[in-house]
Order: sequence, then C-alpha cells, then structure tokens
Amino acid sequence: MSNESAATSADAPSAGDAPQLIHAVPLRHWGRWIAVAVIVVLAAMAVHGLVTNKNYHWGLVLPMLFTYEIGRAICWTLILTVAAMAIGIVLAVTLAVMRRSDNPVMRAVATFYIWFFRGTPIYTQLIFWGLVGVLYPRLSLGIPFGPEFWSFRTYDVFTAGVCAILGLGLNEAAYLSEIVRSGLGSVDRGQEEAAQALGMGPRTILLRIVLPQAMRVIVPPTGNETISMLKTTSLVTAVPFTLELTKVATDYGSQTLLPIPFLVVAGIWYLVITSILMFFQSKLEAYYGRSDSQAPDRLSRRGRRRQRTSRQAAINAARTTPDAAPNEWVG
Repeated sequence: MSNESAATSADAPSAGDAPQLIHAVPLRHWGRWIAVAVIVVLAAMAVHGLVTNKNYHWGLVLPMLFTYEIGRAICWTLILTVAAMAIGIVLAVTLAVMRRSDNPVMRAVATFYIWFFRGTPIYTQLIFWGLVGVLYPRLSLGIPFGPEFWSFRTYDVFTAGVCAILGLGLNEAAYLSEIVRSGLGSVDRGQEEAAQALGMGPRTILLRIVLPQAMRVIVPPTGNETISMLKTTSLVTAVPFTLELTKVATDYGSQTLLPIPFLVVAGIWYLVITSILMFFQSKLEAYYGRSDSQAPDRLSRRGRRRQRTSRQAAINAARTTPDAAPNEWVG
C-alpha cells in the first residue's frame, strides 16, 4: 500500500512545474477527401469530353477569339451594359427616394413605375422599343393641345442602339430601386435623427450619412445585377440591335453552318468579362464592408492562421505565457 502511494506521489506534477502543451491530433475529414476525389474524377471526365470531342472545332475557336468582328461585338456589349446600368442606378436611387418620400403622389408614381416594369418581360419591352417609330412616327415638343416648338422623326433620334440602352436601363431601374430601398432601410433611423439635430438638410443627410452606410448592403446585389445585365444584352436582338456579342456569334455560325464553335467563343468571352466584374465586385464589397463585425468570417484559412499567429505573438510579447519555450506557442 505504501509503495502505491509513493508511485502516485512521484507521478503527480509538482506545483512549480510549468504546464505542458497539449499535442492535439487534427480531426480527419474523410468525407471531404471523398468529395474531392469525386469532383476530380467528374472534372477530368468533363475536360476529356471537351478536348476529345471534334464537334467543338477547337481549331476554329482559338483563331476566332481575337478577330476584329468579335472584338467590336465585345465593345458594343460592354457599352450596352455600362450605359444601361448607369441609367438604371440613377433612376433606382431616384425611385427609392420617392418611395421613402412623405409625398403620396411621389410614392404612387414610383410604385406604379416599379409595378409596370417588373410586371412585363424585358423581351416584350424591347420589342415595343423597336416599334416606337411605328407607334409614334414623329415626336414633338410643345404645349399639349397647342403649338409645337420642335418636331422630329422618331427613328432619327431613337436608333436601335438608343432603344436598346433605354429599354435595358429603364427595366433595370425597377429592380435596382428595390435594392437601393432595402439598403437605405438598413441604416438605423437614429442616424438621420442625429444628423437632423446637427442641422443637416435632407440632401446632405442622404449623400453624406445614409447612402455611404447603405452601400454595404447595396453593392453585392448591384454587382450581381451588373453581371446579369451583361448577359441580358443578348436579348437586344428584339429591338433589333445586331452588333452585340451573341448576335454576331450566331450570325457567323449561320453563315458557316458551324454554330457551336462561335457560341463557344461568345461563352468564353462572357466568362472572362464576368470574372473581371466579380473581381472588382469583391474589392468593392471588402471596401464598404471593412467595418463589418463579421469581417473575420470572410477570411481564408491562411488569413485566419496568420491572424491567430499574430495574436499569439502579441500574447507572447506580453509574457503572459510560460517563459520555458515561448516559440512553441506560435502556431
């Protein structure tokens, strides 16, 4: 009995011994490795099918990627996207402010606009924009039921490109206005009340207080709408506008009786442009969300590891850990 007590007392750590580090064994995620293996096999099969299938005519795809006609079509697609989104954003902010107005007429007009453009298909709207010269052969500016000051032929001003941009922009404004309205509503009402107490006017409060804080909510869906607009430009053939990327690729496919390689060319350029837009979208989200309390959740595994390392290094520098082996506490 005395021997057991002596052995027990010998094995017990003394009060002056330094605590020992726990050598934890990482958890094995076998399900992840199985999922990765399945994805790799499926990806290899997809790549093999793309490379070995002669119907894609890869020998024709690569030279067509950088032709003048395709380049011009990409430029027109970008022009349509940027111009339509510019119109949509300006109108969306205006409509969102009108929806928040105390004036019932303003609210009613904004509500009707959103109801109309969200309730009708974009393709149908673009067809009507193409027929605007048929509905109204001439347009004039003047006094209703009175003299006309200026008159012009409709198709001289509303060309196919102008109709395409207006059709896309006016339709997009209805959707973006709800995004802007939700972003403005996410800002605490006390922010506006505090600004009013400081003597700021409504315009200054909107531009300097509310809108900058709402951008954290507005930017992500607006980026998605921009990417969607890039692909929606393929519908402007309803106007008809025939210089955008999908239409040019389809026309070349019809002329050569090889539609697939030209559609592949268009798809590749859409993916490239979308990737660039997604990159800038992530940068904008990081910029406007830099004060978000949940920002660390968006860090990558390497970023979180670096963050933990820097924190532990600061703890070691404060000498709140045992001095026996301070470097062992840095992961």
